[in-house]
This record gives sequence, structure tokens and C-alpha cells, in this order.
Amino acid sequence: MKKIALFLALAAAAFAQEVKPLKVLMVCGGCCHDYANQKMILAEGLSARANLEFTIVHEESRVKDDRTHQVSIYKNADWAKGYDVVIHNECFGAVTDVEFVNGIAKPHFDGVPAVMLHCSTHSYRAAKTDEWRKCLGQTSMSHEKNRDLKVRNVAEDHPVMKGFPKEWLDTKDELYKNEKLWENFKPLATAYGEDTKKDHHVIWLNEYGQGKVFGTTLGHGNHTMEAPLYLDLVARGLLWSCGKLDDSGKPLPGYEAKQK
Repeated sequence: MKKIALFLALAAAAFAQEVKPLKVLMVCGGCCHDYANQKMILAEGLSARANLEFTIVHEESRVKDDRTHQVSIYKNADWAKGYDVVIHNECFGAVTDVEFVNGIAKPHFDGVPAVMLHCSTHSYRAAKTDEWRKCLGQTSMSHEKNRDLKVRNVAEDHPVMKGFPKEWLDTKDELYKNEKLWENFKPLATAYGEDTKKDHHVIWLNEYGQGKVFGTTLGHGNHTMEAPLYLDLVARGLLWSCGKLDDSGKPLPGYEAKQK
């Protein structure tokens, strides 16, 4: 039995070494947030939790707080080719070019997993197309004032949320108002709206065409993104979207963070 156990352990170790890291494209930039630091907080924090290889595209308009900038890679129809998952952490809410916005959503509809963070939910909201909103899983056009949010776990048995507190405090963040939930939206956590006097979904899952999507509107400030709980959450959501999260909420063999 000891020989069998040793063989299995060696086989598992060999398998883990053969697994290639998930290729992650992170797109960030836009108004109102510290993307220069957030991109490093996310890349380093997520790499400490899963076997990931990052490519980062960070673009800003030359005009301060310009929300109309079109990220250049999106102008290529194959912009997501070669990546296992895309993290969207951008804030370009005033883009109105429908063809451009539809071109961002299309790779996800065709099967490329997506992770949607904070202001990505408000990006492209001025465009007269619902494809980005369908990709997100919700329509949101505004948020409440910056304040402390009490987040409530409403899916404790889901692998993404297993082991997370029933409630936790997210300090100095923004509550995005849910105006419409699309058909494949699955809620994971909520927070109460002081303006609307009702709960709003702040963490969720979505299916868009062939693509799986994890989303959270939390993460306005660096202090939120730096929190271990937040990084644990996003890492799990990313792995889930790629089909690399087991039922207990842990990475599948080979997709754990590489030891340094």
C-alpha cells in the first residue's frame, strides 16, 4: 500500500508540473480608479493563489477622466485569441460605438471565459446595444455614494463561495444598482442599497453564449482589492469560469499557485 501511495503521489506531482498555467489577459484603464497599482495588486495577488500567466493591457486617454477611449486591442476581431480567460477592469462608460462594443463581447459569447471587476459593469453603458450587458449578466447605470457595504453571502454551498463568511464588511466601496438581471444570472452575494431600500447583487456568475462569466461590482479602492478575502474571491471566480475549480472551492490539480 505504501508503494501505491508513493506512486500516486509522484504521479500527481508529475502531472502538476506538466500543467501549463492559465493564460490571463487583463485589460485595465479609464477614469476614476488607480489602475496603475490595481493591475499589479491583481496580477501578484491572483498569481499567489492559482497557476496563472499574465498579459496586461493598460490604456488611458490623453485627456484626464475621458470615458470615451477605445482600447486599441479591441479593434482586432481576434483580440482574445490565445488566452484562457480575460479579466476586465476598465472604466470607459461613454463609448457609443455599437460595432466596437459588440466586438468586445463576441469572444466571450464564443466561449472565452471572463472576469468582470467593478467599473467594467458600467463600461460601455452609453452604447445602444445590450451585448455587453448580456455578457455581464446585468444592466447597471449608476451607483450609490462611497460608503461601507455589508456584503451577504447568498450561495454558501457554491464552490466559489464555500468557506466565505455569511457576512463581511467592505469598507469605502460603491454599491452598483442592478436595473436588470439577464436570464443566466446567478447571484452569489448582495449588499443593501440605502437609496433604493433594497438588496443589490454585488457578486455573481453568468453564462453568455458558450462563455462563463464571474463578476463583482466590489473593488473601487486599492484597499478592497488588496484584501485577502477579495483576492481569494476573484481567484475562485476566475478558476470557476475556466472549469478549474473543484467542488470544495480549491483549484484542480496543477492549477494551484506555483511554489517559488
